[in-house]
Amino acid sequence: MSSSYAARSRYYKTEVDGQRLHPETQMMSYGYDPSLSEGALKPPVFHTSTFVFNNAAEGKAFFEVAYGKREKDADEDPGLIYSRINNPNLEVLEDRLRLWDSAEKGLSFASGMAAISTSLLAYTRPGDVVLYSEPIYGGTEYLLRNILPEFGVTGVGFTTWNEERALSIAVEEAKAIVAQSGGKIASIFVETPANPTNCLIDLQECRQIAEKIESTLGHRPLLMVDNTFLGPLWQRPLDHGADIVIYSLTKYVGGHSDLVAGGVVGSTELLTPIAGFRTILGTMCDPQTGWMILRSLETLQLRMTRSCENAKRIAFFLLDHPMVTSVGHLDHIDKADPAYQVYKRQCLGAGSTFAFDIKGGEGEAFKVLDALKVIKLAVSLGGTESLMEHPFTMTHADVPDDVKKRLGVSESMLRISVGIENADDLIADLRQALRTIES
Repeated sequence: MSSSYAARSRYYKTEVDGQRLHPETQMMSYGYDPSLSEGALKPPVFHTSTFVFNNAAEGKAFFEVAYGKREKDADEDPGLIYSRINNPNLEVLEDRLRLWDSAEKGLSFASGMAAISTSLLAYTRPGDVVLYSEPIYGGTEYLLRNILPEFGVTGVGFTTWNEERALSIAVEEAKAIVAQSGGKIASIFVETPANPTNCLIDLQECRQIAEKIESTLGHRPLLMVDNTFLGPLWQRPLDHGADIVIYSLTKYVGGHSDLVAGGVVGSTELLTPIAGFRTILGTMCDPQTGWMILRSLETLQLRMTRSCENAKRIAFFLLDHPMVTSVGHLDHIDKADPAYQVYKRQCLGAGSTFAFDIKGGEGEAFKVLDALKVIKLAVSLGGTESLMEHPFTMTHADVPDDVKKRLGVSESMLRISVGIENADDLIADLRQALRTIES
């Protein structure tokens, strides 16, 4: 048996008296044995760069497993070597992260973009194509549009509401590219709901299309899903055909606007190459941040549930406001819209981040933002406090203006991330801020 902290701390309770434990219960203790840390109720922070081996043979065995020189034994976990490879805090964190999605394995990263970049780099090579949904988070869009092409990887975007840019059309474009490049369609990368419009992507349809690509080209693109907006409480992409699920843990999972981190969950087989790239690129999470996320996981369900309830009330208020022209809250999708069926089948809740459009343009949007007194004018989302921002000039500033307008990200759009404050207070703040643009 290895001396890995996780291997020695088989404190993995999954049921009690025939009752399968829910993730919110397991977040309090899963994967951690207090007896191994002087009885400390919470895991200590392991501020160490390296770990001491009991003997040279043990060190050799740990490195053989870590670098794939041999398969580990059935009862053997990777031993602790160096915090760029593994660390006790991250082992406990990754054990708990995977529980929400019922995944085999989890990985933690230094940021959401570190998780996205490392995952894509692990599975793409020069000549490959990545199909990606639009609109998408500005950082992801920049990576696909500007950086990966420098390494011979082409991004081809698609939408769900424009037939001229539908996924089926994007697939044909991708096939033409790989026919010339000799590469493959490496992945279908989607963010659903989309940032900031809340457009939904049908994950089952994406999986079916990926399998059709496999039948014609001999390689199935991996379905990668950025689940930051709804997950892990309100959407479980692995249940709908996704291969890899990615999170900005900075957002709801971290939940207090005091850390930056990312996560990936999926099967052990598919995450192993990503873990290898993480080791070499050094994109792992640090122990202190990992410890802070463990703290946050204990209240994740409470925070996300309260935020979701608040957001529903705010959406109803905005729908009736004369200065608001549209509200992108998922509970208010028209039942005649095909997205409604996707929402009912795929989502477990509407979440608490959405965009709305006001009468006017940038000037009016700025007036509203500048008038806020309770809601904070800041980017990011998923924290305990409510935040608002102007996607056109802020989070999506590096997306070309014509692309933003084509995708419905207008100068009149505001995005709100609803926190856990009193909903009446938030509505009062929005009411007085919107009053500044009334004629």
